[in-house]
Amino acid sequence: MTDNCRNYLPPEWAPQSGVMLTWPHAHGDWAKRLKQVEPVFTEIARQVSLREKVLISCYDRKHREHVGRLLTDAGADMSRVMLRTVPSNDTWARDHGPLTVVCHDEIMLLDFGFNGWGGKFGYELDNQISRKLYGMDAFGHAPMQTVDMVLEGGSIEVDGSGTLLTTTRCLLAPTRNPKLSKQQIEERLMGSLGVNRILWLQHGYLAGDDTDSHIDTLARFCDRGTIAYVSCDDPRDEHYTELKAMEDELKTFRAADGQPYRLIPLPWPRAKFDEDGNRLPATYANFLIINGAVLVPTYDDSSDSLALARLKECFPDREIVAINCLPLIYQFGSLHCITMQLPEGVL
Repeated sequence: MTDNCRNYLPPEWAPQSGVMLTWPHAHGDWAKRLKQVEPVFTEIARQVSLREKVLISCYDRKHREHVGRLLTDAGADMSRVMLRTVPSNDTWARDHGPLTVVCHDEIMLLDFGFNGWGGKFGYELDNQISRKLYGMDAFGHAPMQTVDMVLEGGSIEVDGSGTLLTTTRCLLAPTRNPKLSKQQIEERLMGSLGVNRILWLQHGYLAGDDTDSHIDTLARFCDRGTIAYVSCDDPRDEHYTELKAMEDELKTFRAADGQPYRLIPLPWPRAKFDEDGNRLPATYANFLIINGAVLVPTYDDSSDSLALARLKECFPDREIVAINCLPLIYQFGSLHCITMQLPEGVL
């Protein structure tokens, strides 16, 4: 980066070169559900490959060959598929992948620390993935900078106009950056990502979520003036009061131009539970914007069609692609959580 250059973190709707995935394997928490979850990863990778590159981390050589066969058989555009051998603990590329900033047309990959959502799960391999991919020249000629701060990609949203949206539950959790005050965290985010204001949500959570309320499960920028957010319309549901309070907060926020945001409520799917009775965090807010399309998680639910229609309102010029992500939420994440977009010029 040149001196006196202010970083710029592109919004997700900016042109992309590709999307990162970390493929599930038998050595991690997906071992018992590989048959159910691999088709989801395969369809996501296929859809991405039709529009841009997809960079996939595979556990070992045998696993890499297996993933290649799956994608070939599924009809992925293999000329856009980049398979690399990098061992991993888990699959949540959104949180262990790099954040890519731009300044004067120069690209920089920022490698923030990842500590398993505050030490909840093993993370040592995942925290090395970005650096190992960089060592393989997987990111082309883009330089990488290590940032001495724990930050997960799913915990922040940017609008491309200087605004960052996040939650206090996650970014101020004492298990992330215990030595940093709120002001210090804001200063680091502004310096690293080039934002000039931060909107903090005090409310909002999903039962079954391990991330301490990642913003990408709750409220998402669709453009600089529009936010799609999770809305619960069932007063009997445990989330009703908290999500209504989040909605009220969103109504008080103003866009960079001073106008209220256009707020698009996303429907509330029926409660989903695993075999042990744990509630699963099904959310339509966990969509992924790619070149020309939006990949939207669905859950075999009666609300799926309404969620797709609402997101079409947000993205009238993009194809809305439904992907059944019910198997994903059995490990308490969804579509956006397993992906990380890379802006134009990286791959």
